Amino acid sequence: MREASPLFVERRDLTLKQFAHPFARLAIDSAMLGALALRAHFLGSLKIETKGIANFVSSADLAAEAAVVQSIQKHAPEHAIISEESHRDQVDAEHVWIIDPLDGTSNFLHGIPHFAVSIGYFHRGLPSFGVICNPVTEDWYAAAQGQGAWHNGQRVHVSTASELNQAMIACGFYYDRGRMMQATLDTLASLYQSEIHGMRRIGAAALDLAYVACGQFEAFFEYRLSPWDYAAGMLLVSEAGGRISDCFGHPLSLANMSSVCATNGHLHDAMLTVLSPHARSL
Repeated sequence: MREASPLFVERRDLTLKQFAHPFARLAIDSAMLGALALRAHFLGSLKIETKGIANFVSSADLAAEAAVVQSIQKHAPEHAIISEESHRDQVDAEHVWIIDPLDGTSNFLHGIPHFAVSIGYFHRGLPSFGVICNPVTEDWYAAAQGQGAWHNGQRVHVSTASELNQAMIACGFYYDRGRMMQATLDTLASLYQSEIHGMRRIGAAALDLAYVACGQFEAFFEYRLSPWDYAAGMLLVSEAGGRISDCFGHPLSLANMSSVCATNGHLHDAMLTVLSPHARSL
């Protein structure tokens, strides 16, 4: 496993410094271990298995997940863990950690340095702490309930855009290449008819949500995401002043997949107006 660079450690420490939270250090240190596991495998030799069309799991996913899970189990053995590849404890436990050890697997496998470790901690069903880390750019994003959202130790806020024609919007595509893909493409056409600034599909939902929190994107949507895709990012968005829901305006599920709409808040209703007819067809 590669060692953390001085900048990576400095940014981690700046991030940690912002929070008075009982599990901030555990979340951030666990994310660091997962990130270092990914760095050790990036652009190296990988064992890859296929879970479905364009849906893969690699030895990097498994190594990062093992590092994160072992860290949490060592320091909080009584806590429940839900992770993408191997752990499915009870979501209604008092303390729940929801982990995506490698969000952006396709980017990772193609040598594109845009992927992340994502960890969300929930207390009695409510988001309490979230951390997202890009191991290559060494960027840290974190939020705690009532304590704001932060990027590399700097407080962040959503953008102030109030109209869709001022918006840069991000989207994701579920692995389904049929009806879900067509619904997403139809949604993009509807959004462009609203004269949005542009659309970006950069392949890591956790980082898309972080960019909404930082005001770089005005909105993000994806039909059918798993809880580990948004467990950390949902708190970042809300603590940065934004809004996140399913595509009908309902709260996101921790037990099942959801179609996700995240915005700066000002554009939420307008986005739901565009998204909900397409989501209803799925």
